Amino acid sequence: MAPLPKRKHSTQRTGKRKAAKAKGLPKLVKCPNCGKTKLPHRMCRYCKK
Repeated sequence: MAPLPKRKHSTQRTGKRKAAKAKGLPKLVKCPNCGKTKLPHRMCRYCKK
């Protein structure tokens, strides 16, 4: 059997651990053709180029 924790982890400690695993915001670039924002290395949703 696995050992049980002796003390409860604080919410601050739990939050720090979850924040390290969280995904960041997606990086956006301007489309060179129409100027709208798009994901890098992806086709533009508006001008389809």
